Amino acid sequence: MIYQEINTASRTKRTLTGAARILFELKLDGPLVIGLALISVYGLIVLYSASGQSIGTVGRTVLRLVLGTAAMVILAQVSPNFLRRTTPWLYVIGVFLLLVVAAFGHIGLGAQRWLSLGFIRFQPSELMKLAVPMMCAWYLHERALPPSFLSLIVLAVLIVVPVGLVAVEPDLGTAALIGAGGALVVVMAGLQLRIIGIGALLAAAGAWAGWGFMHDYQRKRVLTFLDPQTDPLGAGYHIIQSTIAIGSGGLFGKGWMNGSQAQLDFLPERSTDFIFAVIGEEFGLVGLSILLLLYMFVTARAIFLSMQTQDTFARLLAGSLALTFFVYVFINAGMVTGLLPVVGVPLPLVSYGGTSVVTLLAGFGILMALYSHRKLISS
Repeated sequence: MIYQEINTASRTKRTLTGAARILFELKLDGPLVIGLALISVYGLIVLYSASGQSIGTVGRTVLRLVLGTAAMVILAQVSPNFLRRTTPWLYVIGVFLLLVVAAFGHIGLGAQRWLSLGFIRFQPSELMKLAVPMMCAWYLHERALPPSFLSLIVLAVLIVVPVGLVAVEPDLGTAALIGAGGALVVVMAGLQLRIIGIGALLAAAGAWAGWGFMHDYQRKRVLTFLDPQTDPLGAGYHIIQSTIAIGSGGLFGKGWMNGSQAQLDFLPERSTDFIFAVIGEEFGLVGLSILLLLYMFVTARAIFLSMQTQDTFARLLAGSLALTFFVYVFINAGMVTGLLPVVGVPLPLVSYGGTSVVTLLAGFGILMALYSHRKLISS
């Protein structure tokens, strides 16, 4: 049968009704959308408690979720060919905006990360979470895999330039996520274990060399990660309080809005970077496990969709977007539980934030576009 897939899609469309048909028409993957929606609802419930029952905070988060959903729906309609053609322009614009931030950016909380347009502020670094893996996938699209030594040099430059610009803002958390997105594309391109080992050694050497360029508070974060009790009222305070909150929650937690560490303001950044600890205190190990299972479902579904794509650009980009979502969760959970240094990475779709929510959902829109527009298979 010729073009079996289009016949299957036509039959599927005729049998669908209601919400399933709407999702099909919008080229959205039902299971993935449901998983993202469940995490978002869970996050709003937790955020209401973590923000001190602030309706305003929850309302602003709902608005950002609506904007992110709109971006996801719009991008899900876009052709992968269009994405591929516009990728170099997106990357160049992103790097240019990072340079503008370095020169004229708005300073807040000790960091120069934002561009202000008067009616809105945004972080160009969030754009690079998408632009860097897209650029790496674009570069490898028509080249032999695994990448040659020259290709690896070019890819390293494409990744290091925006990572360096974001790191000096300073924003090590976002810089790490941007670097991870690009690195995942390179690894999935068939990078040899020997090259990965050499890269790890070079990264370690770079970290050692970069120690002298880090801010004092950043060095303290690394040192207190090794032993938080060296500065229990300073740099180690976040980790100590978050582990106390999680430990005190036990199996079932203290109940919604009944967490003492969160409600009595002992836990810093409880509605943003450390909201994972609020969940542990109020909903216990069971609540954390439910959320982690939802994250695992979304990651697994995203990886499944990425495996169905059929050209190099789509496969590498979709795989990177899926795995970067897992990296978000891994880093946030690791730093809140004291297993990783504190680097300021939000918990996806749960932490209070602005641009990051829109960027994350936009990435899933791109992933679904790559899946829904995959090439027809003839048999």
